[in-house]
Amino acid sequence: MKNIIFISKVLVFVFLLGLSFSCKQKENNTPKEELIQYDEPISELPLTKLNLPEGFKVEVYADKIDGARSMAMGDNGTLFVGTRNDKTVYAIQDLDQDYKADHIKVLDSTLEVPNGIAFKNGSLYVAEVGRLLRYDNIETQLDSVPEPVVVYDDYPTEFHHGWKYIAFGPDGKLYVPVGAPCNICDSTVADKRYATITRMDPDGSNREIYAKGVRNTVGFTWHPETEELWFTDNGRDMLGDDIPPCELNRVAEAGQHFGYPYCHGGVVKDPEFGDQYPCSEFVAPVQAMGAHVAPLGVKFNTGNMFPAKYKNMAFIAEHGSWNRSKKVGYKISLVTLENNVATNYETFLDGWLDEEAQEAFGRPVDILFLKDGSMLISDDYGDAIYRVSYEDSEIASVH
Repeated sequence: MKNIIFISKVLVFVFLLGLSFSCKQKENNTPKEELIQYDEPISELPLTKLNLPEGFKVEVYADKIDGARSMAMGDNGTLFVGTRNDKTVYAIQDLDQDYKADHIKVLDSTLEVPNGIAFKNGSLYVAEVGRLLRYDNIETQLDSVPEPVVVYDDYPTEFHHGWKYIAFGPDGKLYVPVGAPCNICDSTVADKRYATITRMDPDGSNREIYAKGVRNTVGFTWHPETEELWFTDNGRDMLGDDIPPCELNRVAEAGQHFGYPYCHGGVVKDPEFGDQYPCSEFVAPVQAMGAHVAPLGVKFNTGNMFPAKYKNMAFIAEHGSWNRSKKVGYKISLVTLENNVATNYETFLDGWLDEEAQEAFGRPVDILFLKDGSMLISDDYGDAIYRVSYEDSEIASVH
């Protein structure tokens, strides 16, 4: 009798254990839930403080995108957004095509500084500090994200200027910068890839250094007519409020050197390394920008929505200063070019910074033009994506 009772207890225990395991299996197989689902973004950002030229307006395309940084557009209209400090990559959809996000999903929240993202042939490329991942056929698998393929994992792993901006060029190659691991140092002694822009085939092969002497670029693009690479570069710190300038540069041919750490902005001799080479040895910037404005994303306007005078102008996201006695930047600026020469440098959109209070509610990071010609701007401080459009109207900045 005791044996029967004992066997019965064992059978009950095994049944309960199996039931528990079955529940856990079902739990683990549950598709990842969407982070946010809404009809239109609801934001408390004070857009009325933003200033635009007459006829333009700015709206919130998506909000609650913690630390929104680099942007890339998928073939089927999915906007992918990377982050720097939030370990997250987002997929944003505008399913009803009203130019406001209605679905936002987290693709991965375990990544190491996934600032850089790019899209090619159905695959999303994500750059961490020392490695590159590829998510294949991603737009068809947003509800069940595949395990990424590791394209490479042998780049420097220093976090100082280790976050990356990546993009595919007209040559089909992937361009990946390696920032200097310091404010000012001759880092190429340790590794020739520091302070450079490298490029490679999509599978990570045939890697080479394309541009040298680049302290920290977090934005680049290609001219729509010449297909030459243009990039922003952040100037060094600790030389005071007004020097050296940040830069907008043009790469005319592979292997050019842009001065760091010896010369800054084409004219400022570095107090520590400047005696080694004269500034005349290096490529000067096309446009010397304000010191500490921190230029990041840069794009040429090729669409037809904006007035004709904005065609092929360079739009630059100035993230804004962090160590200046009076803050500067925090805006979208414009550079007008004629035969690769800058003829004008002006403000297009500002107001994120309250000059008097020295407080900001946003810091623009990246720029992306949509098919209709409107412009998206990411903001890692306001946690939002803005859309700037143009209406042939006497009323400006309608929010």
